[in-house]
Amino acid sequence: MKSSTVAVLKTSPDTVLEDIQQLMDRAGARQALDASAPTILKDNISWHFPYLSANTTPWQLEGTIQWLKHHDFGELVTVHNNTVVTDPFKGGRLNKLEPLYAKYGIVERFNFRKEDITWEHYQPKARMRALHKVFPDGIHIPTFFKGKNIIHLPTVKTHIYTTTTGAMKNAFGGLLNTRRHYTHTWIHETLVDLLAIQKEIHSGIFAVMDGTLCGSGPGPRTMIPVQKDYILASADQVAIDAVAAKMMGFDPLSIPYIRMAHEDGLGVGDPRDITIEGEDISSVNFGFTVGDNVASHVGDFIWFGPLKSLQKLFFHTPLVYIFVFGSYFYHDFIWWPLKGKPIQREVRRNTNWGKLFVQYPGQDSL
Repeated sequence: MKSSTVAVLKTSPDTVLEDIQQLMDRAGARQALDASAPTILKDNISWHFPYLSANTTPWQLEGTIQWLKHHDFGELVTVHNNTVVTDPFKGGRLNKLEPLYAKYGIVERFNFRKEDITWEHYQPKARMRALHKVFPDGIHIPTFFKGKNIIHLPTVKTHIYTTTTGAMKNAFGGLLNTRRHYTHTWIHETLVDLLAIQKEIHSGIFAVMDGTLCGSGPGPRTMIPVQKDYILASADQVAIDAVAAKMMGFDPLSIPYIRMAHEDGLGVGDPRDITIEGEDISSVNFGFTVGDNVASHVGDFIWFGPLKSLQKLFFHTPLVYIFVFGSYFYHDFIWWPLKGKPIQREVRRNTNWGKLFVQYPGQDSL
């Protein structure tokens, strides 16, 4: 018996905002979310540069906001986080999300600013697979998240450490503090733990995923954008990641975070038990691959390879800043100017989605 629903629709730049309204209805957003509770919009800024396929798109965000406004959801807020290679302030500007938050009167909060978000010790009811080991002194979560809906806004893309990345991975930055990199050896278990915590603290969970331009290669940043014209939505974070993974060409249950979440009853990871509303995607296979880049080779060596036993030396001392700087320098000053920027210029020149991005108001960095 089918136990979860994922809505999948084909779309176009001319109809995408209206299509997202239909998408969310067909995926059961009204049943999944509490209209009387505040709603957190959790965008996905994998990189501050406007690299389409890596980051939440303006139309994805705007369509979601319009649905919430139409259905009389009250307080809307977004919560941003930073990462070792991403500046959230720059990311909001360059990806043209900041003007949309201003247009619709949505407050922006940053989970690393004390005046915006406070953190509290939290004892999960669910069994933890990894977080108790990563944070032996206790797990801390943002107090602000408790009792609120959350809508994740990921894209369809690959990831060098988790094969694919989507709704479940999108909780990573928001729910964990700046010690997130401690979890990479147990990254799959961590994502499962975070979903279990979300189910305990949020009044509703939903995801709207953009697959208009998808990312194949060493994600979540150094990928090749591929136009596919899909949008997806679901209240089941495991199911939407499983469907996206299958569409990309992977066996969802071979991906540890999807399989473990399925086993723990946090969602449905077996595509045979997921109802697809909308398109017939039974024969869809993008044939995506993951691969590696310079940064991932270094990460593999430290997190999973011969230096695994020395992680505390690398990540619990000031030596961590050497790794952080190396990743930042490679992505921002080597890959972006030599490969990323030329790729995005081609996307803007040759795809209707790139042309739509240009039409949105905001800072243009190309």
